[in-house]
Amino acid sequence: MNEVPFKGVIAYPVTPFDNNENIDIPLFRKQVERLIRVGSHGIAPLGSTGVMPYLSDDEKESLTETCLRQVAGRVPTLVGVSNLTTEKTVYHAQFAEKAGATAVMVIPMSYWKLSDDEIAKHYDTVASKISIPIMAYNNPATSGVDMSPVLLKRLLEIPNVTMIKESSGDILRMHSLKKELGDGVAFFNGSNPLALSAFAAGARGWCTAAPNLIPELNLALYDAIQENDLEKAQKVFYKQVDLLKFIVAKGLPRSIQAGLDLLGVGGGGFKSPLQPLDTDEVAELDRILSTIDNEVYQY
Repeated sequence: MNEVPFKGVIAYPVTPFDNNENIDIPLFRKQVERLIRVGSHGIAPLGSTGVMPYLSDDEKESLTETCLRQVAGRVPTLVGVSNLTTEKTVYHAQFAEKAGATAVMVIPMSYWKLSDDEIAKHYDTVASKISIPIMAYNNPATSGVDMSPVLLKRLLEIPNVTMIKESSGDILRMHSLKKELGDGVAFFNGSNPLALSAFAAGARGWCTAAPNLIPELNLALYDAIQENDLEKAQKVFYKQVDLLKFIVAKGLPRSIQAGLDLLGVGGGGFKSPLQPLDTDEVAELDRILSTIDNEVYQY
């Protein structure tokens, strides 16, 4: 098992639906292929951008298989498998492994507030049922659970849990991870507006839906960091920060799918209750993308 099979920019595709709220598989394949061709270092279906919690088991399985067939081993894949129950999380993790996923991502979804012991047991059980790596995902805004650095350190003692995705939006949390866990920890940034700061804090990579819209800038930021060129990294980041803030503020599925429509790729529709951006929001996104497009190569 490659314990940390990811680095760089891990791209999150959306889940496009047709007018009958069925998944548009041909459009999904097109979007995944585009993310690979623009140079993404990994593909992560069934994340927040892919509205994973809204999908049925059959839909999750169909997307998993479709994505892995489309990727065809060209880049590593990180499949979201989270569920409210441990039993269902194990089921989806085993399905993803059998389908050929490189690794799975697990966020502790909760209705009742979970204790640290319950969360640790959840991850331990899932890890014991698969042999591929697990990325522990902390995103209190979507899951209702905020995993402390102390708990994350505990989770990393589980053999298969080898990576952390930190999306709390607190840059001090990332520095704490680095301080508490040392240079060996593989943590990934999931908070788009903190991309530059997260790399400065030692993030190994950036989990983001932004490559659907501005892949050149996303990849250029990572490259600048690898070159230890802080001045270039700042310039590249400042060109994209308005868009990064917009897609977070307006919701990743809505904003990314609207952006794909504006770019002529096609974003597809939504599953209720999600609805598209309104006219004013689309116009604002169009203005941001037009400005970026005019400057994207001017590093």
